[in-house]
Amino acid sequence: MQNLASILEVRGLTKELPLGKEKVSILKGLDMTVMKGEMVAIVGPSGSGKTTLLGLIGGLDTPTSGSVMLAGQEISRLREDKLADVRNRTIGFVFQFFNLVPTLTALENVALPIHFDDRSRFNPEKRAKELLDLVGLSHRLNHKPKELSGGEQQRVAIARALANQPAVLLGDEPTGNLDSERGEEILNLIQQLRRDLGLTVIVVTHDPKVADRTDRILTMKDGHFVTAAAVS
Repeated sequence: MQNLASILEVRGLTKELPLGKEKVSILKGLDMTVMKGEMVAIVGPSGSGKTTLLGLIGGLDTPTSGSVMLAGQEISRLREDKLADVRNRTIGFVFQFFNLVPTLTALENVALPIHFDDRSRFNPEKRAKELLDLVGLSHRLNHKPKELSGGEQQRVAIARALANQPAVLLGDEPTGNLDSERGEEILNLIQQLRRDLGLTVIVVTHDPKVADRTDRILTMKDGHFVTAAAVS
């Protein structure tokens, strides 16, 4: 942990989804705090609510009740245009299946979030080149996703997630589509970037090797946290 101030405060968070005439409760009054510079793993069985929680933290969805305070801003009830600003500037997302645009080069994929932000202080091409160099892909700028290995695609995805210098990096199974060697490389890269850039990192994972490399593990079951353990 690099700083004792909190960057994320979740209070009384619930999420219900309609199922016919009934409602299904996905999250059931969650509370959590994440400190600046911390790396936290959220684990638990399929259907426990992990990805739903990550989506609410990242402003991809809104809760039924409760609050999400991110970097000093309450995001739970923001309009979609304001949420889009939060997603583009405060949060970087890394997904299991990379989610790169197949028709764009690595350079163009990384520059994309900057083009979407009219108020970005970065030059898109310059920033993209800097980030691809940071993740070890300066020699692959003009390659499209199909010309890259899985590990290289995830490096491009990480560079894209950092395009607008977010404070928080959210990972949904970021090593889940990679073999063990490439997964270890990606995990090492995330940890290096966390140290070098002062990132806060929250990852959802089924992989105990990933969870064991974090500062703290939160275990979910049936929409609740059941344990919260510091990693020795």
